[in-house]
Amino acid sequence: MNAPIRKLGLLIAVLFTTLLVSTTIIQAFQAPSINARPDNRRTLLSTYSADRGEILVASTPIAQSEATKNQYQRIRKYPQGPLYAQVTGYFSFLYGAGGGIERSENALLNGSSDRLFYRRISDVIAGQRPGGVNVELTINPAAQKAAAEALGDRRGAVVAINPKTGAILAMVSRPTYDPNVLAGHDMKAVETAWQELQGAESKPMLNRALAETYPPGSTFKLVTAAAALSTGRYTMESELDAPRVLDLPNTSADLPNYGGAACDPSGVQKMIDAMRISCNTAFGSLGMELGDEVLREQAARFGIGDALRVPMTVARSSFPSEDLSLDVVAQSAIGQRDVRMTPLQVAMMSAAIANRGIVMQPYLVQSVFGNDLSVLEQTKPQQLAEAVSPDVANQLSLMMQAVVADGTGRAAAISGVTVAGKTGTAEVGGGKRAHAWFTSFAPADDPEVAVAVVIENGGDTSSAVSGGRVAGPVAKAVMEAVLNQ
Repeated sequence: MNAPIRKLGLLIAVLFTTLLVSTTIIQAFQAPSINARPDNRRTLLSTYSADRGEILVASTPIAQSEATKNQYQRIRKYPQGPLYAQVTGYFSFLYGAGGGIERSENALLNGSSDRLFYRRISDVIAGQRPGGVNVELTINPAAQKAAAEALGDRRGAVVAINPKTGAILAMVSRPTYDPNVLAGHDMKAVETAWQELQGAESKPMLNRALAETYPPGSTFKLVTAAAALSTGRYTMESELDAPRVLDLPNTSADLPNYGGAACDPSGVQKMIDAMRISCNTAFGSLGMELGDEVLREQAARFGIGDALRVPMTVARSSFPSEDLSLDVVAQSAIGQRDVRMTPLQVAMMSAAIANRGIVMQPYLVQSVFGNDLSVLEQTKPQQLAEAVSPDVANQLSLMMQAVVADGTGRAAAISGVTVAGKTGTAEVGGGKRAHAWFTSFAPADDPEVAVAVVIENGGDTSSAVSGGRVAGPVAKAVMEAVLNQ
């Protein structure tokens, strides 16, 4: 009988040893990966029910968590959901933190950021459950509302920034969505809403202000003019070749003006007048005189091509990097061919001109603070680069003022305020209508706001004023909202 008992005891010992080893492996080595699994319901519930910080605009929450009596314990609420959707993003039990501040500052909002290390130690010592902190944004609520209302249901984007600091004052993208539908606790309804949003042809979850690049059209003439003025060989009074149609080398195509009209009967035109009426042939010929390398270097000085975070990642704007033939240079000089810019980048271009040539780092987060209102972080304005000299910036500003006072940008004029602006009508091909652009800043003598507006397929290539007529009133509404406070 002793031998069978010994064998049974040995088997039991092996089983206990195996159990101990497997438990040790799970606890010591596999626990992190198990906790990280997206289908780990216990982890999801623990993370979701944590005390998540608020996102605020002018001290008013635009994203906040409220207690519930169900298993989820908390639900994320967006009081003005569609108005700020591209700014906040969403926080969902099924889909996590996505888009906007919810994703880019998720670690601060949920309290896991390394920047909160000492705060977490303090919470542990105090016997409190570590929680997230609050994020105050730079958004001006009046400007945000004005941008949304002026843009309406048209597909496009609006960005407004403070030229002196880089603070983003408004950021609107249309179409939009309601993040509340993704934050609910009816998981079937959330999944249905997600699938509808993801499958929508209009891409309502796309932040067009930051994540989409467009041909900038004639707004890019500001870069071409800046490049010319910066050489020292040109002034805003310099006469440029401005034929009715510009014959392009190396191709059978040519470069006409809007509607095929002549910019000036003489075939030449001062730069300021070419900017005022947005003469394609004048800036096309100027681009060929300057060459692609000069244009490329000037674009880079404005920050075109830089990697930006605000803190959301911004799509890179671009000017072609390869050597260009003269016909392509002419088309690039008026913002066509392969030139691409985000609305934010266009706003930064105007802001740099407004700020005596200095490009500021754009930012959306003003401060980070705890529930006790103690400020943990405060954003300080940072200079990115000098795009142009103060003298060149002044000449560009004067030309932009002429655009609004007596040119293609009259629709953005504000009574009693000197506004500087530039229109753009960007061809997109495929039989589609052109994009309508407008960028501006005001007041011209002491700028408080710089704006960029793009309305997809809202322009008309038969008229140089269509960009200003369509997008100009949107920029005007945003500027007035800021200036009237």
